[in-house]
Amino acid sequence: MREEPQETSPPDEPRETESPSGSVPGVETDEREPETTEAATPTTNGESPEPEADSDAPDDEDGAGSEEPEPRPSVPDDVRNYARFTKMDGASYDRVNGFLRDRTYITAREWAMARLCADFRTETGVEMTKIGENLPELVPFMTDTYTPQAVNQARHSFEGKVTKAGATFLYGAMCDFFTAEELDELMYEVTEVAKFLLEVEGADLSVEAELEAEDRISEVMREVRRSSEQLRNDELAHDHEECPHCGGGLSDS
Repeated sequence: MREEPQETSPPDEPRETESPSGSVPGVETDEREPETTEAATPTTNGESPEPEADSDAPDDEDGAGSEEPEPRPSVPDDVRNYARFTKMDGASYDRVNGFLRDRTYITAREWAMARLCADFRTETGVEMTKIGENLPELVPFMTDTYTPQAVNQARHSFEGKVTKAGATFLYGAMCDFFTAEELDELMYEVTEVAKFLLEVEGADLSVEAELEAEDRISEVMREVRRSSEQLRNDELAHDHEECPHCGGGLSDS
């Protein structure tokens, strides 16, 4: 039997086989081990992706930064809801004090304490401890807390200045230094300053109430002038009858 020759591949042309990496023989391939799953994770612009945040970790961005802080629980409700002096937000103590000293005898401290003592008065007295401890929350231009003694001191200082100013004013009205017209003009000027302070504090004054108050004040001052004139005349007549030193009659020899 004749043997048929077996087909053999040419020695110079090895049979093509697919390498495990899918490369073609004759082409240089990278023999390094395939990268791990973490290294093969897609990246953006050549940078490694940020690790995923822990779902249990607190979200700082959506936390305290986006919510307003709650008011201190120690602040009483009537203090938190106090609506005086809101027009003075942002004003400094020195500026308020300078305005008052140009127009009145009182300071900014005495003005604030007088208003607070009137608003926080109860049947048993003024709540000086509450006023002093919450003073920065009550009055924008007061930045420090006060002791009850300091509140009481400012209150008495205000009362003393009002008493002296009232005595000075009444003396000017009663001594016939001002004419009736000058006295009316003076009353208008001081009333305007007082009304301005009330409006800054937050008082809602209607036009009718202002006119009524001005009429009442004018009538009182006219009565003061008439009474003081009668008093001066009586004193003058009395001086002619008796000696101011011994009380004896001037007609006696």
